[in-house]
Amino acid sequence: MKNERTLSGLTRKNFEKQIDGKDNKLYVLTNKNGTELTVTNYGAKIVSLTVPDREGRLVDIVTGHSSIDEYLCSEEPYFGAVCGRYGNRIAKGRFELDGIVYDKLAINNGPNSLHGGLKGFNSVVWDVKSVDSHTIRLAYTSADGEEGFPGKLDVEVTCSLSDKNEVILSYSAVTDKPTVLNLTNHAYFNLSGAGDPSINDHLLTINADYFLPTDDTAIPYGPKERVEGTPMDFRSAFAVGARMDDRFEQLIFGKGYDHTYVLNKEGNELSFCARCVSPQSGIVMECYTTEPGVQLYTGNWMTGQFEGKNGRRYPARSALCLETQHFPDSPNKPDYPSVVLRPGETFSSRTVYQFSNDINI
Repeated sequence: MKNERTLSGLTRKNFEKQIDGKDNKLYVLTNKNGTELTVTNYGAKIVSLTVPDREGRLVDIVTGHSSIDEYLCSEEPYFGAVCGRYGNRIAKGRFELDGIVYDKLAINNGPNSLHGGLKGFNSVVWDVKSVDSHTIRLAYTSADGEEGFPGKLDVEVTCSLSDKNEVILSYSAVTDKPTVLNLTNHAYFNLSGAGDPSINDHLLTINADYFLPTDDTAIPYGPKERVEGTPMDFRSAFAVGARMDDRFEQLIFGKGYDHTYVLNKEGNELSFCARCVSPQSGIVMECYTTEPGVQLYTGNWMTGQFEGKNGRRYPARSALCLETQHFPDSPNKPDYPSVVLRPGETFSSRTVYQFSNDINI
């Protein structure tokens, strides 16, 4: 029924709205375990994810809003969204490709372009190509020149909820002109429950020996550096907040973690990326990806000044993101893995977030 509430307390009717001439709705995916994932086609956003804790109670672990109107005016426009064309930052809003300079990208994050510009993929209504109880397939066509990027780009994102409590995100794209592309999902997780005031106690492991240090505008300045001997080291489980306020330049620049980790892998196979656990709930999240990196963001700029779902507020460091992706500013860094997509090629990427619980934590 249209007005029936989801397990996370959402009402479908609150997401029904025409935006830019397209119908927006809320879609509910479920599995045999009672896990529930809700997605809206505005920004292809994950709105809620309700999973069992160690006691079997269902907990919504994704921050977000209770209506589409709240998303449209949110001070956190990337909640749960697919970010593109270029997730993360491009320095000074410019890059060169095949001898052509593209310098009309929006400057929307200090001196840089962030997450596709003023109206990136997070702020458009995607077309729903198919949907059933487990899977939704969304598509968007980005016009040549949109937000300053070259080429007409056809993108598809498939979001599935498996009976193994996996959220599976699969991306594909083709272009009619050489372009750059970096797609990611920007879900904000709190495994103690969305609205819990802190993720400082979450135990995090990241499969990376190296990270990319940045300048004070969050642009990597070149070579990767070892995490060993620094607060960036999550090769074994460590509390997220234990070292976040250390007098370490990288953490000072970002007010916490907002960095890309270079994953320990060769090629583009699906492999282990990270593991995060809440000692409070016992909920475990494991991440696997085909991407070469993951951006750890600890919600450093969240303010808590607005109400989210069910009247909850989200202060600074009350959620974290594990954004699987290529590296920031890759179009200007020839030594980084290429983000160039050419006609005749198909971009393909896959990320899996798997959820379980541990009664012993």
